Amino acid sequence: MAEFFSKQWAEDVREALQAGPSEEVRGNALPEYWAFFDLIRSIYEGSWALGVRDLPKEMGGAPAYLYVQWSGGNVTDCRIIGPDDPLEATYVLGGSFADWKKLVEGYDAKRTVMYRKILIEEGDILEFFKTIYFFVECLDQIGRVDATFPVAVPA
Repeated sequence: MAEFFSKQWAEDVREALQAGPSEEVRGNALPEYWAFFDLIRSIYEGSWALGVRDLPKEMGGAPAYLYVQWSGGNVTDCRIIGPDDPLEATYVLGGSFADWKKLVEGYDAKRTVMYRKILIEEGDILEFFKTIYFFVECLDQIGRVDATFPVAVPA
């Protein structure tokens, strides 16, 4: 199991996103929902920088981002970028270390978005929400990637 926000974790996330939702997950919604998801995935061109605002100092301290690039239905790039790297993404989103940990431990991705645990910080919000179901299902895939947390959640 990879450490959260490590290079290996980002590679595991890439594999999970590329594979897409499992048949078990797909069985929890109508086929039309997944047909829409698959359509959006096939035409989606954009990138996300998914940040941790308060990464503990033991993990670098400064904000870090999981950068995910999509093109032609595929994840073309997935890596961790830090404060010294250029932050160039179609959408920049951020959440707290505690909320990321909850997501990885099984908290519902839809609720994570609905209850504003991960917020859009940069990008055209109206365009973003046109593909919100695609994003939420991808966030769910990210949350399903096992990770270890080398430090406790700050109080």
